[in-house]
Amino acid sequence: MEPWLIWLIIGVICLIVEIFDPAVFFVSLGIGGLVTSPISTLGVAIWLQVLIFGVVSFVVFLFMRKVYEKLLKKNKVETNVYALVGKQGIVISPILPDGRGEVKVGGEIWTAIVEDNSEANNGAKIQVLSIDGNKLIVKKI
Repeated sequence: MEPWLIWLIIGVICLIVEIFDPAVFFVSLGIGGLVTSPISTLGVAIWLQVLIFGVVSFVVFLFMRKVYEKLLKKNKVETNVYALVGKQGIVISPILPDGRGEVKVGGEIWTAIVEDNSEANNGAKIQVLSIDGNKLIVKKI
C-alpha cells in the first residue's frame, strides 16, 4: 500500500473518531495525517513523513486546545453557590457598616456583607457580586 494512502486513511479514521470522542486529540492527528498524505507523494523519506506528521499534529493540538477552551468558557454555566452571582435579592436582617446581615436570594437566606462596607436596611434590594467562603458580597441597587 502506498504511503500517501496510509496517511490519508489515518487522517480520515482519526477525524471520524473525533466525532465520537471530542477530546481535541484525534482531530490533531487527523489533520496531521491529511497534511502528511500529499507530502508523501513527493517521495519524502518515511522518517521525515513521521516527523512532519508529529510536528503538524502537535501544532494543531496546541491551536485547537486554545480554541476549545475559549468555546467551553463561553458556554460554561455556573452551578452551586456560584450560580447566585448576578442575582438580586432583598435584605431581611440589616447589614451594619463593616458587619454582616442576612439576605434572601432565590428563596434562600444567606449571610452577606456590602461591598463598600456601607449599611443596608431591611427591605433594601441587593445584587450578589461574588462569594467569599459562606457569605455573599452584595451591592445595594
